[in-house]
This record gives sequence, C-alpha cells and structure tokens, in this order.
Amino acid sequence: MPQVGQTSKHRLQLSLIDFGPEAPTLSALNVLIIPDKFKGTLTAAAAANAIARGWKRARPEDRLELLPMSDGGDGFGELVGKMMGATTKLAKTVDAAHRPCRSRLWCDARGKTVIIDSSRVIGLAMLPPGRFHPFDLDTFGLGTFLRVAAVRCARRCLVGIGGSATNDGGFGMARALGWTFTNAAGELIERWTDLDSLHRVRFPTHEHLFEEITVAVDVDNPLLGPLGATRVYGPQKGMRSEDFERAERCLHRLAKVLRSELGRDLARMPGAGAAGGLGFGFMAFLGARLVPGFELFATAARVESHLRSADLVITGEGALDKSTLMGKGLGRVAKRCRRLGIPCIGIAGSVSGEVALSKSFSCTLALTDFTTIEAAKAKPAFWLERVATEAAQSASDSVQRALHGSARRAPHWTWPKPRRRK
Repeated sequence: MPQVGQTSKHRLQLSLIDFGPEAPTLSALNVLIIPDKFKGTLTAAAAANAIARGWKRARPEDRLELLPMSDGGDGFGELVGKMMGATTKLAKTVDAAHRPCRSRLWCDARGKTVIIDSSRVIGLAMLPPGRFHPFDLDTFGLGTFLRVAAVRCARRCLVGIGGSATNDGGFGMARALGWTFTNAAGELIERWTDLDSLHRVRFPTHEHLFEEITVAVDVDNPLLGPLGATRVYGPQKGMRSEDFERAERCLHRLAKVLRSELGRDLARMPGAGAAGGLGFGFMAFLGARLVPGFELFATAARVESHLRSADLVITGEGALDKSTLMGKGLGRVAKRCRRLGIPCIGIAGSVSGEVALSKSFSCTLALTDFTTIEAAKAKPAFWLERVATEAAQSASDSVQRALHGSARRAPHWTWPKPRRRK
C-alpha cells in the first residue's frame, strides 16, 4: 500500500477541461466538510474533525468549514436539538429487545416541541452485535418513550427514525400506544411475526398524543417489494434471505388491513419503508407527516448558503452504496453539488456501486481501499484522516483547474484503486 504522500500514480484524473500551458496558479480553497456518522465507529462531528485534520496536513492553506449532519438517523436529536436551543432530558423506556434503558429527548420550551432520536431507543447500535434476530425485536419502547415525551414537553413532536434495529412496521409502537391487533378468532397478536394472521385492528380510546408529528426519514423506500424495508435494509439488521418471505407476508397483511380501516394505501408512500417500516407506522398510527431528514437539517443549518460559498465539498459516512441515492443525506448533498457545479468527494468505510454513485459524486474513496475492514473499524479516525490526506494531495491540481475553468461544473474523477497492505 502506498504511504500517504506517495500519490504520483494514484492522482485523481480530471478529463473534462484541458487548460493547456496557461493553467492558473494554485490558491487556497474554501472546503465544506459535511459528513454523516460512520455508524458504530464515529459520530458525524468526530468524522468531520478527522477529515479536517487529514486535509489540513496536505493543504494547510485551505479554509475549512465543518458542518456535521444527520439525515434522520443516529445523531439527529443531538444535532437538531442543539440548533434549536433545546434542553436535554432523560426518560426510562425499553430498547428493541425490551431491555430497560434510559434515553435522551430534547425539549424546546419556547416552541413547545420535543425532539426524539429513535436510534437512542430502538437503535441497532444499542444492541450487542449478532445477539438478537430482527424477528425478536420491535418498536414497543419507542411508543412508551413517545408517551413520556408528550407528558414532559410538548404539543409538537419531531422524530428522527433512522438507525433502527427493527422491521415491524411500527407494530410494537402502536401496541404501546394502545392499539390492539387480533386474529380471526379474536385472539391478541403480540408478536409482529404473527401479523400474517391479522384480522382486525382496533384504535386506542385516548386522543392523539401530539397536535403535530413530523418524522425525519433518511430514505424514500416504500414499505414492501424489492425496494422495501425488508429486502433492502433487513440484511443490515441480521435478516437472512430465507427470512424475507415471512417478514414481507406479515407487513403486507398489516398494510392491507390498515388500508381497509383507514381508506389510504400508505405502504406505497415514499419513506414508508424507512427504519424497518416505522415510517409507515408513524403515518398509520399517529397521522404523522414524513419529511426527508436531510431537508429538515438543511433548513435549520442553512446548508444551501454553505454550499454556495464552497469551492469543494467533502461528505462521508460508513458505507456508500445503492441505498445512498435512495434519499439519504449524502446522496442529497452530492446531487445539490452537481446542480451547483461544485466538486463533491464522498468518503466511506466501504464503497460499492461506483457506476451509479459517479452520476452524483465527483469521486468516491473507501477506507477499505487502503486497509482491511477490521483495521478500519478498529481505528476509524486514523484511517479516515489518512484517506483525507491522500484525497487532498491528489485533488489539488484537478480541483483548482476545474474551479478556474470558463464554466464552473463538477468534474468527473477516476481513482485508480491502490494496493492494500496485507
């Protein structure tokens, strides 16, 4: 593997603009660093700091602006709560495996809004790796937490639902809020994997908890089908291919009965498949409005203004793949950069589907191009910093030439894969 700094044969190649011998002199760049979390290893803020350190090592003259983001997943509550000046409170509930836990919520007393990060209640990162199967997990603890939040705070609720360990379509949450589910014999259904026998759903007797619920979703998938919650995100949570049929059958039956009860086919709505169908559950059981999480963050953080003042944007998260372009924050950042003609580098722990990603990103880099996945997870900040240094060294000429071109447009770069150290 080449050492950082030895980049002659691994430079980013710019092919769109040829300036000939009159190429402009290199100068400082305005670089916007706007990563999401690297799930299970680095928060968005820690990732931004690592990228900044690495970039500065190679290009100390550049002006860096750090803007950690969240598109509705892990870290959403903390980032948005801070922007809104909300106070932090703790409350008791249970996690996705029904183990007692305490979680944070953020209360904006002036606006009477409570902010909830569901990944802090039913998040995959809260569970021991490989110990629980998604069939044994549900969203009951989130429903309990919502009831506590309604008492503690507010008339309005803002929830980020990414990063969940569950695939129950919001069934557990609904049970905690007083909904009942029965089969044809009138027997209560208490496990979401028995929903294939669902016959009737009964509404709770109490009124809605909040006057308004806005749900930040990090993807725009429907509930069912090849692009639905189970097949796209189930494997990340431990679901096997042989589990798909049962999970899909149960969620399909839930959606069908609720369509009859509510008179609306919510399963097809964009975002219904977010967080294992929790987007669908919030719409069906709480009348919530789904909003792309990145758009909420972008409005609060004035992202468009930050982008327009940047010469180059660097974003990143744990994995870049086909789901990145299904409504996730990184994909939305890259598409905005493409529209504005700003080069955008995507850095991730691993990258797959480069051809599709190249339509939005100027280039993508993976930590696993430089080391093993085990080493990357063991020392994520170290490797992220090194990759950022490599990117800064390799991108200097290409970016600067593009920025001084007659037309400002995002270049397409190719990145020859370096040989990893064994």
